[in-house]
Amino acid sequence: MLKPQALRPGDRVAVVAPASHCLRDEFERGIAELRQLGFTPVFDDRVFARQGYVAGETSLRVGAFLDAWKDPTIAAIIAVRGGYGSVHILPSLSRDVVRRTPKAFIGYSDLTSLLTHLSLGCGIVCFHGPMLAGKLGRGEGGYDPDTFIRALTDSKPLGELAPPNLEALNTGEAAGPLFGGTLAQIVASLGTPFAFSPPSGHVLLLEDVHERPYRLDRMLTQLRLAGVLDRASAIVFGEFRGCDEPGGEPTARAALADLIRDFAGPVVFGFPSGHTAGPSITLPIGVRVRVIADARPRLVVEEAAVE
Repeated sequence: MLKPQALRPGDRVAVVAPASHCLRDEFERGIAELRQLGFTPVFDDRVFARQGYVAGETSLRVGAFLDAWKDPTIAAIIAVRGGYGSVHILPSLSRDVVRRTPKAFIGYSDLTSLLTHLSLGCGIVCFHGPMLAGKLGRGEGGYDPDTFIRALTDSKPLGELAPPNLEALNTGEAAGPLFGGTLAQIVASLGTPFAFSPPSGHVLLLEDVHERPYRLDRMLTQLRLAGVLDRASAIVFGEFRGCDEPGGEPTARAALADLIRDFAGPVVFGFPSGHTAGPSITLPIGVRVRVIADARPRLVVEEAAVE
């Protein structure tokens, strides 16, 4: 895996919209937060484009992303929001071009398509972390500044992460490179040239929002039948906010616990990254982590994400 250079104060961070558009007030709050963190946000009018449910036509979104990726003065790229549309730009992101200028990319939700392509397709460490809308724009109520800053700027591993509501579904301990993201986007990639196909021994990160338990069952079963679970050494489930059945039963937790009862490795539930009710933790994708599922479940990031 290629690692991006560690960010430094004042570094230029390009803000792009590969998926859906962002409301202007959320955008401005997110830009202000990036400045508060010591970075220099860079963007142009393409970030405000809108075409139906996506942020402008595909060629415009491709151009904005590649311009930022190729620009030697840009140290990192962050997405404005998820929604839908990231998959449109994947065919235009040549592995050779992307690997020529590795840099940090931050996003989640629909941006799982890009995280998968950059990490598994291109071999570049990237970041399952906050975007402007809903996270950076909310300040510390939306994201965890500590892991965001340390993951992007510190050449030492993040170390132990033990959020208070994390619980063990299957006990045990296992380690491997972390891959994953939003479950719906991972499943949607299967059968395409950009399919989510992690190596044997990986740690699988899965999270989502507003998907009822039977849909979670359908998607996780598809991952099992595709062989993805067989190649995982451990599973880290997110909070699955808004995924309980109307009326409360079954809960997303109960449905997922039942689905993975025969999984051989450790499984934890409730890790706050991505679609979270509170601050979202930034996780590097493509680096070695260890899952410890015991009376005090935790995730230990054992490898630095930047150089």
